[in-house]
Amino acid sequence: MAILLSCQNLSKSFGSRPLFEGLSFGLSEGERTGLIGPNGAGKSTLLKILAGQETPDAGAVTPRRGLRLGYLAQQDHFEAAPQGWTARDQVVQALQGLGLQDYEIDMRAAAGLASAGFTDPARQVSALSGGWRKRLAILSQSVREPDLLLLDEPTNHLDIEGVLWLERFISELKFPFLVVTHDRRFLERVTNRVIELNKRYTEGHFSSVGNYSQFLENREAYFDTQAAREDSVRNIVRGEIAWLRKGPRARATKQKARIDRAGELINELSELEYHNSQGRAADIDFTAGDRQANRLVYAVKAEKSLGGRKLFGPLDLTLGPGDKLGLLGGNGSGKTTLLKMLAGQLMPDTGTLKQAEGLRVATFDQHRAGLDLDLTLKRALCGNGEHVCYKGSNIHVRGWASRFLFRQEQLDMPLRLLSGGEQARVLIAGFMLRPADVLLLDEPTNDLDLQSLEVLESSMQEFPGALVLVTHDRYLLERVGSRLLALDGRGNARFFSDLSQWESWMERQQEELPPVPAAGEAHAGPSAKETREFKNALRKLEAEIQTAEAQAEKARLALEDASIATDAEELAKRHKKLDDALQKVETLFTRWSELQKGR
Repeated sequence: MAILLSCQNLSKSFGSRPLFEGLSFGLSEGERTGLIGPNGAGKSTLLKILAGQETPDAGAVTPRRGLRLGYLAQQDHFEAAPQGWTARDQVVQALQGLGLQDYEIDMRAAAGLASAGFTDPARQVSALSGGWRKRLAILSQSVREPDLLLLDEPTNHLDIEGVLWLERFISELKFPFLVVTHDRRFLERVTNRVIELNKRYTEGHFSSVGNYSQFLENREAYFDTQAAREDSVRNIVRGEIAWLRKGPRARATKQKARIDRAGELINELSELEYHNSQGRAADIDFTAGDRQANRLVYAVKAEKSLGGRKLFGPLDLTLGPGDKLGLLGGNGSGKTTLLKMLAGQLMPDTGTLKQAEGLRVATFDQHRAGLDLDLTLKRALCGNGEHVCYKGSNIHVRGWASRFLFRQEQLDMPLRLLSGGEQARVLIAGFMLRPADVLLLDEPTNDLDLQSLEVLESSMQEFPGALVLVTHDRYLLERVGSRLLALDGRGNARFFSDLSQWESWMERQQEELPPVPAAGEAHAGPSAKETREFKNALRKLEAEIQTAEAQAEKARLALEDASIATDAEELAKRHKKLDDALQKVETLFTRWSELQKGR
């Protein structure tokens, strides 16, 4: 595969802290690369350097001659758009400067907006939700069909349905991309290469061909090799140190060479110990109460409405020790309201909800409302003392801070100066100190890196009490949730055994297909995937027809312009333009008819 872009010995620091050093790798045609790494590793900075928006402290980026790059930043800049700016205006603007004819711009914009799910291209950008703004930002870059697309956290602001759309959309792209994301299921489904930035690797990164599962296998093999090498070198160094202590003379050539070799081995061991000790994740372990009740929380025919709109119900739900429930639903479907009911903060409008006597409930708030950003890190972690009491033991605040990957110099820093991921770790630290029978976790994964996510996942699995989890991280839902409850935003609540069952149900709902036949019955109709692909193709074609008809009408009006009635040469040009436009309409209608017949 031909190299599209390569970087050699890239280094970048933030203040006095190096993000990465001596980084070298290439991106090639056909690669769909995921870029991962702990918070602070410099992933977003690296993307900006590759996109030419920042310069490295050292090293160079070498793109292939004439390479066209696309770049999606974490935050869009639509607030700078003119008043009345529409989704179509944004896509049309993105297509400028590519040498396209007006009709080509119109057709590509219409097809792109249709594929992104915009049923009303005239919708003003200022009226779009965060999720739809993200879709528009992604479309604005991909519709240009660059040679290489760089995407920084494209799943941010998307709910699960939006992420499923993005998976389908990005899988159909004809050009390679490099994507930064913490969504492990997304990586599993769309990538064929994964690169991790981490100082635990001797080259500053580890590259693995294949999806996320293959990356995990290859990384584990690499760590095993490194650990074995460290043990081997340590044993050799012990022998060399013992020999050096005998005071050998450095006069003989062999003795001098051995002394030099011993020094090299000691340096190598130091390097191995340093790299192998990096990448430590936050030590997360929730504190469970000692309750043995079979029913901690239970609801019978519970219903809840808000502002005259039914959120869910009638709902029957029982939570006991060991139950792990994943909660699904779009924005406004009632997930947070249901969590408040389970916590005893709200009561159902009808039906009953009861908690076991003396039940201890701990709630993790995605909005971080429990954080006083004026507090120092030290006070936020342990109040006015110097120690925290965790599982009956007193731990000094420095040790407690280190457990959550904080440096000693950060202890006197106000929380407002910490990153989003660091603030999330402060909340989790406080959460761990509260013994609980029921954990209610509302988007606990926001801003956490993959290493911390893995530890969080293990802690949830081991928690002996009941747990309810709201998250957009489908990988975490699959690994932790023993069952799922989906709220559809229209008052319905339905239980599923796993995420795949929910996704299949969602596809049937969206495509308005009849229920899947029972085992042994004939499958008479098309699959959900086939129906979705057919409707997408039909929608794109109809958008192209509409655009082509508009271009034909424009050509007809130009031909009827009285000012050129005596200009034979111009009349001939406009006649040809109209003929071409009409032929385009006819060709598209033929394709549309064939598509319908083939159905």
